[in-house]
Amino acid sequence: MSSNVDLNVRPDYDSVIKEIADYVVNFDIKSDLALDTARNCLIDTVGCGLLALKFPACTKMLGPVVEGSSVPFGVRVPGTNFKLDPIKVRSILVVLLDGLIITILGLLLSGVTPLIT
Repeated sequence: MSSNVDLNVRPDYDSVIKEIADYVVNFDIKSDLALDTARNCLIDTVGCGLLALKFPACTKMLGPVVEGSSVPFGVRVPGTNFKLDPIKVRSILVVLLDGLIITILGLLLSGVTPLIT
């Protein structure tokens, strides 16, 4: 048996993760334009996600695995009556957040640098 079974020692985070976390926590955004851009990107993402709920091709992917089932103490899916397990909801939110990624990429490709102006 291994001698470190009782040790709960986690390895240190990668340097890239540390740099990202430091940037998120410590960067001071002084530009009103950057904050407005971030706010608009968030509103656009939520709006696109809610709009997508009107299309059957999208909504057929959002429901529970077993139709009509509900998970006690589950997580609500924004814009729906579904209460699902957290892993399923995470997958759904990733799909909704793709809209944000596309918006930011569009800004970058058009020459706008979001948040860092």
